[in-house]
Amino acid sequence: MFLEPTFTIDDMIQRCQSGDRKACEMLYKQFASKMLAVCMRYAVDRMEAEDMLQNGFIKVFKNLANYRGEGSFEGWIRRIMVHSSIEYYRKHHKIMQVVDISEHGHEQSVNPAAVANLDAKDLMGMIQQLAPGYRMVFNLYAIEGYSHKEIADIVGITEGASKSQLSRARAILKELIAKSDGKRYENAG
Repeated sequence: MFLEPTFTIDDMIQRCQSGDRKACEMLYKQFASKMLAVCMRYAVDRMEAEDMLQNGFIKVFKNLANYRGEGSFEGWIRRIMVHSSIEYYRKHHKIMQVVDISEHGHEQSVNPAAVANLDAKDLMGMIQQLAPGYRMVFNLYAIEGYSHKEIADIVGITEGASKSQLSRARAILKELIAKSDGKRYENAG
């Protein structure tokens, strides 16, 4: 039985830059599942996320020569996937929901025990239920760590709209968490 040699990420990058298709395939396999999870946060469904992933990897391979080795390679790919996903979203979904912050009133508090009882899969499911504009801003701010100014530039909205959408997304998530906590009590009784 023949075993393929193991390559470091730097080896794969160098081989990809030299046109080694096998190295490109290895690089894709190394990061595809993690990056699909990133794309899923911005997509309407899995099929759309897979399209975002493919578009993102096309950009990764086209821009591999621009990777300077500063920071992690995975972080570099992730950034491309986020931007590619947003670009795909803007191209295929014309309207982005923008709500003024005064529309939703005061945010309710959530029982900390309700949050503690959630697992990551439940929370991600709740995030997926957000309207696409809210979900995008929430993901960029809370998960990716972008500032409101950066989000405004990336998405093409104002900083105020970014803040408003984040606030509304949080309020909706709090409602969903409270409802899920209530369902747990109903099912337990």
